[in-house]
Amino acid sequence: MPVYDDWESAEKLVADIARELSIRGDRLGLVLVNDHSRPEFKHFRLEAAVRARFTEVIIVNLRRNLGHQRAIAIGLAWMHEHLPCKTVVVMDADGEDKAEDVPRLLSTFAESGGANVVFAERSRRAESLQFRVFYHLYRLLHRVLTGISVRVGNFSVISFEHLSTLVAVSELWNHYAAAVFKSRLPYKMLRTTRGRRIAGQPRMNFVSLVTHGLSAISVFGETVGVRLMLGAALASLALIGVLVAVVVVRLTTTLAIPGWATYTGGLLIVALLNVITLAIALTLLVLASRNNMSFVPMRDYSWFVKDWERVKE
Repeated sequence: MPVYDDWESAEKLVADIARELSIRGDRLGLVLVNDHSRPEFKHFRLEAAVRARFTEVIIVNLRRNLGHQRAIAIGLAWMHEHLPCKTVVVMDADGEDKAEDVPRLLSTFAESGGANVVFAERSRRAESLQFRVFYHLYRLLHRVLTGISVRVGNFSVISFEHLSTLVAVSELWNHYAAAVFKSRLPYKMLRTTRGRRIAGQPRMNFVSLVTHGLSAISVFGETVGVRLMLGAALASLALIGVLVAVVVVRLTTTLAIPGWATYTGGLLIVALLNVITLAIALTLLVLASRNNMSFVPMRDYSWFVKDWERVKE
């Protein structure tokens, strides 16, 4: 769980998870990634009965605030190196990922023999109408640019074997779920209902949400670049077609208003040059991106880890 100032919510959520999983008999460990929370908010204590349910409760402290996606990347890379296990549940700490859905995800994961990453698919959201409108616009943009429909968040179950693959995927640094899709790991979805925050107020503003959405799209940068390049090529063909039609009308008919063909043709040529420039720039950008050495979580995560501590009762 990545945590930024939401320690009150995390305490209650961890207690709920311990209760929900008490009848399963699993050996449980807990890793909280402290995304450089402010000192006045970092108060995390567990009752003895809750602490006893976990073999390990560890807080990984980051040197600076990185945002929850990068905190997840660092937490997964840290676990891969320090806490080998069978299965990893990834979820937010504010309560919007509900504790009662954890056993359902684990059961679905077990039914597939651990062969699939299992994501919680949100069937209903509890946010405001304004948020839902922009969210659906974002989903449409994401589908057009990447060819993938946005249906999930961070809440998921992944095997340690698949985790070993994922921590070598550089795109994990920008967006966890998108990195799973980009790495072509097999996945399934389980329909859930998004919960409400346990305590406090949401800290993601409009700018943060837009940045989060762009981070997900950036994972598919090559696909987006190629699609935009093809769109620019089609736009160029359309502009050339219209330009030819203007010339034909001007030379073969008497329908054109004096000066109309000159102005229209000039505007079309300017637009065509802009589209061609855009297509060339996108092509060069896609080619250049393939030569860049990116952040690799399993190699580079330790630069951002200040220290880690075990939590007692």
